[in-house]
Amino acid sequence: MERGRILVVDDEEGIRFTFRNFLEEEGYRVTTAADYDLAMAAVSEGEFDLAFVDIILEGRSGIDLLRDLKESFPSIEVVIVTGAPTIESASNALRLGALDYVVKPVRQDALIRSADMAFRHKALIDAKEAYRRNIEAIFRSVKDAIITVDHQLNLVEANHAAEQLCGIRREDWIGKPFHQGGLPCDRSCLGAVLDTVAQGKAVELRKVECTCPERPPRVVSVTATPLIDDRARASGGVLVIRDETRLVALERSLRTRQESGSIVGRSEAIRKVLSLIEALGDVETSVLITGESGTGKELVADALHAAGRRRKRILVKVNCSALSESLLESELFGHVRGAFTGADRNKVGRFERADGGTIFLDEIGDITPRMQLRFLRVLESKQFERVGDATPVTADVRVIAATNRNLRDLVARGDFREDLYYRLKVFEIHMPPLRERRDDIPLLVQHFIRDFNLRMDRDVRGVSDAVMELLFGHDWPGNVRELENALEHAFVLCRGDSITPNHLPAELTKVVRDVPGAAPDDGSAAPFPVDRILPLDEVESRYLAWAMGSHGGDNSSLAQKLGLSERTFYRRLRSLRSNGEPDG
Repeated sequence: MERGRILVVDDEEGIRFTFRNFLEEEGYRVTTAADYDLAMAAVSEGEFDLAFVDIILEGRSGIDLLRDLKESFPSIEVVIVTGAPTIESASNALRLGALDYVVKPVRQDALIRSADMAFRHKALIDAKEAYRRNIEAIFRSVKDAIITVDHQLNLVEANHAAEQLCGIRREDWIGKPFHQGGLPCDRSCLGAVLDTVAQGKAVELRKVECTCPERPPRVVSVTATPLIDDRARASGGVLVIRDETRLVALERSLRTRQESGSIVGRSEAIRKVLSLIEALGDVETSVLITGESGTGKELVADALHAAGRRRKRILVKVNCSALSESLLESELFGHVRGAFTGADRNKVGRFERADGGTIFLDEIGDITPRMQLRFLRVLESKQFERVGDATPVTADVRVIAATNRNLRDLVARGDFREDLYYRLKVFEIHMPPLRERRDDIPLLVQHFIRDFNLRMDRDVRGVSDAVMELLFGHDWPGNVRELENALEHAFVLCRGDSITPNHLPAELTKVVRDVPGAAPDDGSAAPFPVDRILPLDEVESRYLAWAMGSHGGDNSSLAQKLGLSERTFYRRLRSLRSNGEPDG
């Protein structure tokens, strides 16, 4: 079995012949060359593990060959052979990378011993190199950033992930101090490195913000572990930085949706609202929530606060329309003792209580011009004065405002300050009315039924088909709040496990409505609202919806009264529904 490939380079043919015979007897495969050029040609054409090189050659010397072999083929071990040894030539050869230096005449046993030593050394070097390559492959493939520093905090190594995450170009930073600035990031992990190297103990930092001018801010977790030498001393540290930006974003999204759980719906309009809440959770600027009364503007404020970094601080709510100007001013900004009649002690206002958190100003469109000016100053400077005191008070508060009025129209009429309007409307979230999101009615019904079952210790399973038809057909001027109140009314009256039309408020079951120009109710009026001649299919669908709504949900009995078999009744009902009717 071949033990390895050896190149013998010597200008004496007898030496080449002798070395070849000795080495081939031991199982090595040997090639010979008489000079520098032939030797370089041989190694260019084939792979060699070891070269015995005479120091004196015709033309270029053995030292030249040693230098070029180590430069171009560093994996080849080189043993220098000389007949005139000197300290200078020996030291020069070893400095250039020669493994050994032997003196002629070379005995067979000495030659074999030198070759065996060279191959053992090469095996160790190859194993070390393979190990290094494996470590480098692992180092490169790990998605976490890995940075090593020595005991002086000089950068020793950094993997590809560190280059991507920290902006470190390995070739630019190896050997440079990690702690003296110049790195492109804000070095949020520096404290962990310093403690680890100084104290020789592991340090962990969980979910810290890392900023780098060339890329968006990241949220990372840092683990710093000491490198311990053979004397049990910390010789440096290993820094592992895990990018948890996406995980934190997913957690925030989940938390937002959990906190927004009371905003029920799957309609496109509600999905847009939830997406805006998620996007604006950590935005510090003010948000204006618009929409009709009863659409759930306060729920949006709750969700915005819960989704942001202020969620662990207080959320203070103020209904601006419920208080007079003087009471609202005192309530919001506080007052000092003696500021007005009855002010017998100092009072902390809502803005001061909300410091570090969020304040929700509901019905902001109803405040007076004077209060509008005070609000504007607070938004611009984050400072205010208590009533009866000229000392400025600073409060770090995020402002969320809501209104059911059209502020743009109020601005146009001069009833609302334009500058305050634009300060409040940095971002706007519009809550759609229930009539524009009817697809969410079944989900809202389920939500309120679960809620009322818990609150009233009941076991209502749902609503009848007739009730659902009525709910879909109603205009809901009071929006979700009106739906909630209607179902609460039904819960009070319902004694079974299903809500029927008889349990609903009268305004939902009243089918004859006042239509401008309609004839008086003398028995000739249609049992549903009409103000024009309708196609017969629509008349039938409307009549069927009315009949179902007024018959208590007993469709079998209704089919019989209509002169239809139950099977024909349901077939006709499915046909009308497939065409979008009846819709109540």
